[in-house]
Amino acid sequence: MFRTLANAWKIPDLRKKILYTALLLVVFRFGSIIPVPGLDKEMVKAIVDGASDTLFGLFNTFSGGAFANATIFAMSITPYINSSIIMQLLTVAVPALERLSKEGEEGRKKIASITRYVTVILGFIQAAGLYAALSAQRAITTSGFLSFITITFTFTAGTAFLMWLGEKITEKGIGNGVSLIIFIGIISRGSELVNAAISSVQASNYSIMSFVTIVLVVIAAIIMIAFVITINEGERRLPVQYAKRMQGRKMYGGQSTYIPLKVAMAGVMPIIFAMSILSFPATIANLMGAQPAANTFWGKFLALFSQTHWVYAIIYFLLVIFFTYFYTSIQFNPIEIANNMKRNGGFILGIRPGKPTSDYIQKILTRVTLIGAIALAIIAVIPVLASVFTHSNIGIGGTSVLIVVSVALETVKQIESQMLMRHYKGFLE
Repeated sequence: MFRTLANAWKIPDLRKKILYTALLLVVFRFGSIIPVPGLDKEMVKAIVDGASDTLFGLFNTFSGGAFANATIFAMSITPYINSSIIMQLLTVAVPALERLSKEGEEGRKKIASITRYVTVILGFIQAAGLYAALSAQRAITTSGFLSFITITFTFTAGTAFLMWLGEKITEKGIGNGVSLIIFIGIISRGSELVNAAISSVQASNYSIMSFVTIVLVVIAAIIMIAFVITINEGERRLPVQYAKRMQGRKMYGGQSTYIPLKVAMAGVMPIIFAMSILSFPATIANLMGAQPAANTFWGKFLALFSQTHWVYAIIYFLLVIFFTYFYTSIQFNPIEIANNMKRNGGFILGIRPGKPTSDYIQKILTRVTLIGAIALAIIAVIPVLASVFTHSNIGIGGTSVLIVVSVALETVKQIESQMLMRHYKGFLE
C-alpha cells in the first residue's frame, strides 16, 4: 500500500489529486470541532458516553466523535448513505427508476440528483428527531421555534456539506469520497483508544496483567484485520466462454473470461442494518428514561438488547446473515447476467444458456453468500461476545475494523487503476 502511494506521488496529476483529497478531508476534520449554537456540549457528551449501544453511539462512531462534541457534522454522512440505499431499493421496485438506471451516464446523473434531494429531506427529518431526543434529555440550552430552526438547519446543512465534499473527492480526488469521510472519522478516534489504554495501565499501577491485556488486544486486532482482508478479497470465479461470431469482415469472441462472485459482496451494509435495528430498543429506553436493569417486564426486555447480553449476540448474528442475503439479492441479479451472456454468445461450460445458467449462478451465489454471511456475522459478533464477558460496550469494533480495512483496500485499488490508465501506452509499445 505504501509503495503504491509513493509511486502515485511521483506522478504530478495523481499528486494533485492526493493533495486535493487531503485538503478536503482536513476541512472535514475542522468542521468536526465547530459547535452547534444552542447545544450543551457536556450534556451531549454525557448522553453519548452513557448510551454507547444506542443510535447516538452509532452516529458518534461514524462522525468521528463529532456528535459527542455537538458540532455541525454530528449526523455525519448517514442520511446520504440511507438515501443511497433507498434509491437502490426503489431502482429494483420502481420500473421508471429501473429504466432510468439503464440509460447510461445521463440516467445515473438524474438518479444522483434525486439522491441528493432525498438526502436533504432525510437529513432534516433526522435532525428534527435528534432535536426532540436532545430536548428530552435537557441537552438544549434554549427553547422555542427559533432554536428548533437553528439547530435542525445546522445539522442538515452539515450533512449536505459533507455530501458535497464526498462528491468532490470522488470527482476530482482519488475517488470513494463518502467512504473516505467515514474512514477518516473512524480512525480519528484512534487517539481515544490509545488514551484509554494508557489510563487503564496507570489505573492498575502498571501491573503486568494490564500490559498482557493490551498485547492480547493488539494481537486480536491484527488477526481480525487479516481475517477481514481474506474475506474482502475472496471470490469465486465462474469460467465463461464466448463463441466466435462474424460482424462484417471482423470476427469477435472466442475468448475465455470469468464472472467474479465476491464472498463479501454486500460489504459492511448488513452489519450497519443489523446494528441500526438493534439500537432502537436501547434508544427508546434511553429517551423514555427506562432502566434496562430494572426488575420489571420492560426492564428485563430492554436488557436483552444490551451489548453485554448473549441474546443480543444471537439476534445480531442472525440479522447479519439475513441482511447479507437481502442486500446481495439487490446488488446481483443472476437472471440479468444470464440474459446478457446469452445475447453476447457467452456460456458456462456444461450449462445451457438461459434459465439453466441463471439457476446455476444462483446456486453458486447462494453458497458463496452463505460463507460471506457467516464470516461477516463472526466479525460483528466477536466484539459483542467480548462485551458479554467483560461487561463493557465495545460491540462497534467489528464494524469499524471492517469499514477501515475495506475502504483502505478499495482506495489503493483506485490509485493503482489510475496509475495503470496513465501508463497504458508503455504496455502497448
